[in-house]
Amino acid sequence: MDIKSESRLTFLEATGIIVGHGVGSGILSVPFLASRNTIWDFVWIVAVAFFLNVLLHLMIAELSYNNKGLQFVKCMEATIFKGKLKKALTIITFAFLGMSVLANCCSYITGSANVLMELLNLPRIVCVLIYYVFAGVVVFFGMKIVGICEKYSLFIMLIVMAVLTIATFTINLSPLPIKFYSASNIMALYGMVSFALSSVMSVPTVVKGLNGDVKKIRGSIILGIGVNIFMIVLLTLITLLGSGSNISQNGAIYDLSLSIGGWIKYVGYIFTLFALSTSLWTNTLNLRDMIHEQTNMGFKISWIIASLPCLILALINFSSFVGFARIASIIQVLTGLAIIVAYSISRNEEMKSAKENTEFGENGLKVIDKYKGSPICRVFGTIPFQILVVLSSIIATVGSILPIV
Repeated sequence: MDIKSESRLTFLEATGIIVGHGVGSGILSVPFLASRNTIWDFVWIVAVAFFLNVLLHLMIAELSYNNKGLQFVKCMEATIFKGKLKKALTIITFAFLGMSVLANCCSYITGSANVLMELLNLPRIVCVLIYYVFAGVVVFFGMKIVGICEKYSLFIMLIVMAVLTIATFTINLSPLPIKFYSASNIMALYGMVSFALSSVMSVPTVVKGLNGDVKKIRGSIILGIGVNIFMIVLLTLITLLGSGSNISQNGAIYDLSLSIGGWIKYVGYIFTLFALSTSLWTNTLNLRDMIHEQTNMGFKISWIIASLPCLILALINFSSFVGFARIASIIQVLTGLAIIVAYSISRNEEMKSAKENTEFGENGLKVIDKYKGSPICRVFGTIPFQILVVLSSIIATVGSILPIV
């Protein structure tokens, strides 16, 4: 399949985009919620969330693949939006997805501004502006530059994580949490872990960048989410061990740096800035593409339209770091339900078409491949797995709005 794209990505660049999208406000917020649950609940939640999020991302990849690498709004236009309400539904969906990206980016800018305030001792508004200018320039130059920056940022973050892990074991360690607070805390943690693993908006970018190469698409998604789950587990454990009960809603590395102190806090600040910047790049890139697909304004103008509202909301300090993350998780998980419906319709159409076209080969013998129309998901895209993903999204959404005890 030859898919139209502004540029091509290597396998590591595509994987970096998946990782970079997930490593942001979500992963930095998980330790706070993990501290309000038992360590055993954290373990099984992470395992279940990983499996179901891999399924979700593969389904989305196949949906985008079936629609030549288009973003979600265009995919839903081609599948579930029909008749006189098509235009209205398109606008509503675009608005919801746009709100999700805006809330995401606000959390990244807010969290980064908190770090810069500590590093530079400057007023908050100045730090917001500095971060916006320097972080936003990357996306201005396009998808290929984003992919390259994501790849190298991934290596830097892994190195920083290794340094933080070693440093954590040089101080007095706190016990891991074993106190049960409430069932709502468990659901809230599941919601945040699901959100932290979510790179759904970047999946079409990977499909386009890899030119529809099924094996590379599947591999980059599984590896990218696997790296994310590794960093979530490691970051949560060292934060719990290093900070104990002194975990705030300002982000994990911020708290860990305060606990360790000394030079290590600057290493932690670097991780935070890279983690939030990689997510800012992918989210504004995705929204830029959505705007361009709907308006044909061009990538540069679409990027400006995508990023300026994020700056304005961050400047007026609309919500806290974790608050922005929870708002984004609610919207993104809800829109994910509609995307699964679109995938189900698209999959059925593709499999029906594949069966009609290849039921008999050139030699007249029947071709036996009941998943020929599902090149990415295969058996894991069937109805039972679709239902599991939908249930996961509903639970994560409920968890995102429940109060934390």
